[in-house]
Amino acid sequence: QVQLVESGGGLVQPGGSLRLSCTASGRTFSNYRVGWFRQAPGKEREFVAAITWAYGSTNYADSVKGRFTISRDVAKNTVYLQMNSLKPEDTAVYYCNGDVSFVGGSASPRGSWGQGTQVTISS
Repeated sequence: QVQLVESGGGLVQPGGSLRLSCTASGRTFSNYRVGWFRQAPGKEREFVAAITWAYGSTNYADSVKGRFTISRDVAKNTVYLQMNSLKPEDTAVYYCNGDVSFVGGSASPRGSWGQGTQVTISS
């Protein structure tokens, strides 16, 4: 079973940037698709972005396209989420999932979750 640790969250002003990290231990991400999800207060957890470990193919939610970039470092067994042009509506706890599939066009998390990292966008 893979253990995931997210980091990099914080408080930034609108328009600012953050880079989140998700590091796996226990096993590598191998041939899985790794994804970021987020959950705002009072809302359901939603898909943000995903990347295939083997090929680096990416998917993004429409709300973050052009602003967020997901990437991976195979040597460090780490997935990153670079977030630019942040908006107050990006405020949420961000979670990493180590096994994401797409069913009917919707991202379905099937793997274990990390503890999450809080991202707050406020002036």
